[in-house]
Amino acid sequence: MSNLLTRIKNVILADLNEVMDQKEKQNPIAMLNQYLRECEHEAEKVRRLVERQYRLKDEFAKEYQHAADLAEKRKYQAEVASKAGETELFQFASREQQQYQERAERLKSSLEQVNAQLVELEEKYEEMKHKLKDMQLRRLELMGRENIARANHRINQVTETNSFANKSFAPFKEIENYLDRLEHQVNNAYYHNTIDAKIAELEKDMKLDETKSI
Repeated sequence: MSNLLTRIKNVILADLNEVMDQKEKQNPIAMLNQYLRECEHEAEKVRRLVERQYRLKDEFAKEYQHAADLAEKRKYQAEVASKAGETELFQFASREQQQYQERAERLKSSLEQVNAQLVELEEKYEEMKHKLKDMQLRRLELMGRENIARANHRINQVTETNSFANKSFAPFKEIENYLDRLEHQVNNAYYHNTIDAKIAELEKDMKLDETKSI
């Protein structure tokens, strides 16, 4: 059963990787944007971890100082008890001083380790931010190149493709043809009306001439 589930999982992952590869080929900018969003999300996580490490450093420093102060206080109290001849009080203060001293030493060691880790973490975080910024700039460069390529492609379509040009200017040619036909019709109507008027005038003149001759 586990082998079957493993095979199914492998098949699904293979299909998913194939789909992602095809998507990347079709739109690499979109894939880059998605990758950058994931990187920015991870960088934000690291930033919060760095801030948390600073808080831990402060806590260690506070605890170390507190233990060191108590160790020094118990040391002084032990000396006072010893001079006063208070044996039990001296022994108690001495034990307390030793415990606080050991705690302070342990906390000091931890604090030094935390400081070293914090320096290393900050260096890696800064390197991560630089790489992320480089990728963001790379994205801008790719987007600029893609934009120029698309603009040139459209310009070439307009200036070099006759079919696109014919399709674009077809409405203007139809309007010009319509105006030509309309002008022809108007001219024909004008000449038709003019001829009718001239013939009528000639006929009128001819009748007048006939009347005069009689």
